[in-house]
Amino acid sequence: MTALDDVAVNPVPSTRDVVYDVDDVTLRFGGVTSLNHVSLRMYRGEILAVIGPNGAGKTSLFNSLTGVYTPQEGRIDLAARVGDSPVSVLGEKTHVVNRLGVARTFQNIRLFPALTALENVKVGVETRQKAGPIAAMLGMPWQRREERESTERAYELLSFVGLTQRANDLAGSLAYGEQRRLEIARALGTNPGVILLDEPAAGTNPAEKRDLADLITRINREDNVSVLLIEHDMKLVMSIAHRLIVLNFGEKIAEGTPEEIQKDPVVIAAYLGTTDDAAQPEGER
Repeated sequence: MTALDDVAVNPVPSTRDVVYDVDDVTLRFGGVTSLNHVSLRMYRGEILAVIGPNGAGKTSLFNSLTGVYTPQEGRIDLAARVGDSPVSVLGEKTHVVNRLGVARTFQNIRLFPALTALENVKVGVETRQKAGPIAAMLGMPWQRREERESTERAYELLSFVGLTQRANDLAGSLAYGEQRRLEIARALGTNPGVILLDEPAAGTNPAEKRDLADLITRINREDNVSVLLIEHDMKLVMSIAHRLIVLNFGEKIAEGTPEEIQKDPVVIAAYLGTTDDAAQPEGER
């Protein structure tokens, strides 16, 4: 029995509006090729999952899409929000990519543990605001208005992820699953058109995984945010993803719906042979 036996039917959104257009991307570190001529398209409104065994290049792909790494070859065009014209983000800094409408979470949680849950989310919200430190020191009226608006929006996002009651608790005191949801709320505070989630279910229990699957689906459907997902939990992936991209040794070996990937012998041989294999933590990819 494989990890893909229970496959949900997740209709692909009808729009063919391209969010990420990745063409022939190659990333090398010295003599090691992390991504080898990888091409893909992500469409607006979909949940696209990237899967593959350890060392497949999944995080290298995420880092290339968000400006952490600059591939030596290829093209990466982005139109994150509705109405945006495609622009090249190859070689752009991470803060530029974020302002273009891309948010991201990480496999290793990167919250501010000494700040409250509310303050963590406000950090994300305030990246979209115009007020600077001088305006804050002078107490300008428009700065005070933005402060109120950021607090209101942060509370809305905490409610959306089910953390309203923990608003004033330090982030470091939250349970692990709550920290995962808090990081997603902070990412949503930047008002993204697309969010990249790097193993959001890592370290969570079965109940938390079910809640997370529901949250990701709501982000996609209710907030109209396209979702690009790296995840090892195949049950979660197959229950929410519209399409999957499979990487192995830095190359794309398959692409398709959950049903198609389940039946692909190349994928099964490379990665999805057993439930135990699919459940192994990836660590540093």
